[in-house]
Amino acid sequence: MTSDSRAKADKVNAILGHYDRADGPGCAVAVIHDGRIVYERGYGFADLDHDIPITPTTVFHAASMSKQFTAAAIVLLAQDGKLALDDPVKAYLPELPDFGVPITIRHLIHHTSGLRDQWELLGLAGWRYSLDLITNHDVLAVVSRQKALNFPPGSEFMYSNTGYTLLAEIVQRVSGRTFREFTTARIFEPLEMPATHFRDDHAEIVKNIAYGYVEEKGRFKLSNTNFDTVGATSLLTSVRDLARWDENFYSGLVGGQPFLDQMLQRGILNDGQQLQYAFGLLVDTYRGLKIVFHAGADAGYRSELIRFPEQRLAVACLTNLASIDQRTIARRVADIYLEDQTPLVEARTAIAAGSQEEVTSLAGLYVNEQADDFLRFEARDGKLFAAFDRWILELKQIGDNLFQPGEFPMELQFGRDSHDSGNRVTLCGPLQSPRTYDRIAEPIEDASTWGEYVGTYYSDEVEQRYHIALQGGQLKLSSIKLKASPLRLITGSLFGGALGRIRFIRDSKGVVFGMRFNSSRIRNFDLVKIA
Repeated sequence: MTSDSRAKADKVNAILGHYDRADGPGCAVAVIHDGRIVYERGYGFADLDHDIPITPTTVFHAASMSKQFTAAAIVLLAQDGKLALDDPVKAYLPELPDFGVPITIRHLIHHTSGLRDQWELLGLAGWRYSLDLITNHDVLAVVSRQKALNFPPGSEFMYSNTGYTLLAEIVQRVSGRTFREFTTARIFEPLEMPATHFRDDHAEIVKNIAYGYVEEKGRFKLSNTNFDTVGATSLLTSVRDLARWDENFYSGLVGGQPFLDQMLQRGILNDGQQLQYAFGLLVDTYRGLKIVFHAGADAGYRSELIRFPEQRLAVACLTNLASIDQRTIARRVADIYLEDQTPLVEARTAIAAGSQEEVTSLAGLYVNEQADDFLRFEARDGKLFAAFDRWILELKQIGDNLFQPGEFPMELQFGRDSHDSGNRVTLCGPLQSPRTYDRIAEPIEDASTWGEYVGTYYSDEVEQRYHIALQGGQLKLSSIKLKASPLRLITGSLFGGALGRIRFIRDSKGVVFGMRFNSSRIRNFDLVKIA
């Protein structure tokens, strides 16, 4: 090892030293440059029960990083002349409902199909994510009962795991092999990726696998997947194997140049807007350099593979602890190996914030009535925090009234509405269209009017009943596998809860006849009041 290589390795170890411990999970990292691994190491333990350390050959569940391999399988079949990207999905999956407009394979690839997300649909149907066994059949069963889309195909981008599960099913039906068999024969074996395959049997014994963990109150607990579903997820791989996949984007051993060009073709909406999302890959820039990447997150696993094609540099990071920020790790490691190659645009860092009064004056409740969505900002010790679902994230000011929540690739731009009568905020990110929220006064709860919401609500799209009860002056939602959880008033008849946002809806006479559910990946899902 040269002195320069040793110096870089020391810097990587300084970043990841926290996970170089004998009593906790961690991660594996590989740096690939010009087709060879220039740094690889494991940190922490793959199996805490048996004190098995993580190494560069440790096998991890890679979650949504799987999607680029699923898209690759579709591209290979298209090259074989077995299908076309603009074919209607229903031609291959006749059980898909007829929504009155065609959904194409290309729509599935670029997340523009409008299909509701499988995980949230299964959650509504009573399935417990990563606890109940989920198969492709289960996904197809719930999707086949859907009556509506989130939006017309091609009109918007909304990340949908459903699309990639359907793509895997198409590969299986067209090729006559299981999805695992096809991807192994056409991708993993030619690239000599021995540790990599799509896991389609949750009970399979996998040598050298890392178990997933979460940390709760200073203790580590197992957090593994329970999937027999493939396509959107379930890739097992190692950082050493991912180096082989990265090299294919230069060698074209699998697919040749037409394959490589297709994989990087970005989606285009009906109005001509180009997306960042290509074929299971995001195309963007980082510090002035072009990057191609995709992350993953399931249960206790996190993954990231980021490629700098013009510098022929890539960083793979696979982790088995849910709280590890793999995205930031991969980019900080990349910074070390890029610093002497090309001048980098400075990363966006926090600027000197305005006065405490200016910053904390932005706190409050912001609502987008059209989407039944809301954001809440809280002031603590002169700092501003955003409440996103289960997370409370400190906002880092990166510009004039411009903030970033933690290290998430999102931006929040505060301003005034068109009448200069109140604050509004616009949320932007790589995986969603911009959405604007207006600040409203915090609601005054009046439980005396909530009795009309009490009852049982049903949807035949998920074959599930939900119960609304009023207990101790608080509305609570429950179902067969969901313990009673409180609903918090947002505004009018809109509430927030464990599953997402719920609006109670009335008929022309003002009688409550149902409730409408919205979440990050499901829109306007209606349940009818039956009791």
